[in-house]
Amino acid sequence: MPPANRQNPQRVKSSQSLYSLREFMAEFPDDAACLEYLWRTRFSPDGEHAHCPKCDTERTFKRYATKQRRQSWTCTGCGHHIHPTAGTIFEKSSISLAQWFYAMFLVSSSRCGIAAKQLERELGCNYKTAWRMLNRIRTVLMEQDTEPLSGEVEVDETFIGGKLRNADRRRAAAERPEQRPYTYKTRAVVYGAVERGGRIRAAVVPNSQTTTLMDKTREYVLPGSMIFTDEWKAYDRLGKVGYYHRRIRHKASVYVDGDVHTQTLDGFFGHFKTDVRGTHHSISRRWLIGYLNEWVWKWNHRDDDEAMFRQLLGSAVATV
Repeated sequence: MPPANRQNPQRVKSSQSLYSLREFMAEFPDDAACLEYLWRTRFSPDGEHAHCPKCDTERTFKRYATKQRRQSWTCTGCGHHIHPTAGTIFEKSSISLAQWFYAMFLVSSSRCGIAAKQLERELGCNYKTAWRMLNRIRTVLMEQDTEPLSGEVEVDETFIGGKLRNADRRRAAAERPEQRPYTYKTRAVVYGAVERGGRIRAAVVPNSQTTTLMDKTREYVLPGSMIFTDEWKAYDRLGKVGYYHRRIRHKASVYVDGDVHTQTLDGFFGHFKTDVRGTHHSISRRWLIGYLNEWVWKWNHRDDDEAMFRQLLGSAVATV
C-alpha cells in the first residue's frame, strides 16, 4: 500500500488533497477489499499468518466460503475463528463495510461537515441509519484526547442555539435579572481552550458561571500556563489558582492588544457556527458534543501530512 503522502498519478501536483475520491474507489471498491484491509491491518500483515489466541502461537489462517458469508478467518490448526470487525464500530452492523468506509471518507474530506440527509442520499439508506453512522464516527473515532494544554492558551465560551427574540429577552430579564439574558434556556454553552500554534479542546458545559468555567479550565490547561481571556468575570480567579492571566477588553471594542487576544478561539467558534448554519441549520443540545468532536478533530489534524481518512481508518481499527 503506498504511503498517504506520496504523489499519486491520479492527483495533479497543485492539488491540496492527500487522498482523492478516485484513490478511494481504487483501493476500496467493495466489501471484500474493506474486510481484507481490516484483516491485514489488525491481525495478519501478510494476509495468511496470524497469532491464534487458542493455540497461543502463530498459525496459518484461511477464509472459507460459507452459506452464512461469515466475515471471519479460521485457524487451520484448531479451527478458531477471528473476526476482523470485532471490537470496532463495524461489529454487528447490517451496513456493508464499503458503505461505512465511504461515509468515513465523506466526513474526512468535507471541510464543512456532511449532513445525515446528504449521507442518506449518497448511500441510498434511510435517514436513521445515516444519522447513526455519522454519530458513531463523531463520538467514537473523533473523540477528543484528554492530554491537557500548556504554554500560551486562549480560553473562552460561546453560546449555540440562535438569537433570542426580544420577547424571550424580556421574559429572561424578568425571571432571572442576575443572569445575562442571552443565556436563557434555549442556548447551549460551549467552552473552548486552544494552544497558540497547537491543539484545541472544546466541551458543552451547563452554564458560564465561575465554578463551571474554572473547573473546566483546571481540567484542560496545565498550571503555570499563560491564559488569555476576555473580561468575563468568571475568569477573575485564574491568576490566583496557578495560572498567568491576561485579558482583552471586548466591551471596549478592543480585540487585539499586542499578543493579548482570543482571536484564534474566536475564529474556531466562528467557523463552527457558520458551518452548522450552512450544513445542519440547527443542532440539539443533546448531540452537540458529537459535532464539536468533529470540528475539533479536523482542526487538530488540519496540517498533518497524513490524510484525514487514513487517520480515521487508524482509529477504526484500533477501537476495542
